[in-house]
Amino acid sequence: MRPIKNSWKVAVLDMYEGVPNEGMRCIREILSKYASMHALDLQFDEFEVRQQQQVPDTSYDIYISTGGPGSPVDSEGSDWETAYFSLIDALLEWNRTHEISKPVFFICHSYQIMCRYYKLGNVCRRKSPAFGVFPVHKTAAGMQEKVFSALPDPFYIVDSRDWQVIELNYKNLQAMGGHVLALEKQRPHVPLERATMAIRFNDHFIGTQFHPEADAAGMHMYLLQEEKKKQVVNNHGIAKYNSMISQLTDPDKIMLTHDRFITAFLDYAIYGSLSERLAAIERLVQVATHTDNEHSFF
Repeated sequence: MRPIKNSWKVAVLDMYEGVPNEGMRCIREILSKYASMHALDLQFDEFEVRQQQQVPDTSYDIYISTGGPGSPVDSEGSDWETAYFSLIDALLEWNRTHEISKPVFFICHSYQIMCRYYKLGNVCRRKSPAFGVFPVHKTAAGMQEKVFSALPDPFYIVDSRDWQVIELNYKNLQAMGGHVLALEKQRPHVPLERATMAIRFNDHFIGTQFHPEADAAGMHMYLLQEEKKKQVVNNHGIAKYNSMISQLTDPDKIMLTHDRFITAFLDYAIYGSLSERLAAIERLVQVATHTDNEHSFF
């Protein structure tokens, strides 16, 4: 399998607003490891969007827009959002008018503001914050999604959010050429709509509510912070906290998603198909049975 070309430029849109985080480290490591594994000349540049209003031009091949803190609603009309969506609109136009497309991946906060900006659903506060490791379920469209093809159903993700996307406007979504790919875990005892966890906005844009870049090391460091430990224990009890710590070593949970999701996104962007490694995994993927209740951290 040969790449479409040898040299690649990736723009990483840093949406963390200067807040310390593990997401940027994880993305850097994934990109560096991918370049090394495939012997690619892969350059990635970072742009601080929300504080410094840094936005790349359309000369990059691939774009990754990160998660970040704060409200995805209150920033509407801000200078940084104006610059950000000028880029997104320019990339939409590029992909409409050029044979070689420029794919974009939107993570968490970026996913939420995309849904709000294009009026795809109700971006609202959750009844209670979501934090932890838990399963998400593919929709029928998700079962056919190429970036999801090396993942089982359900697959496990790291979620950390106060906001959600519900009450989808399917008319607007279909007008964009979009499909819902995944929903949050089934909770029959909770009379609330299941939040949307992943959307393919069009043939070249895909986004997730969760953090597929998250790794066990970063989550472990995060959970060991005294403030975060206190929050989890107060909300869910010490048994849940200890369970979360122990799950980080399970190769079938967040590390499986970490190893396969963004890698598959890059495979399709660079090669036009899954790498041989992920293609072999795709052929072996089996639908797994999990007990959701043990891993619910809401």
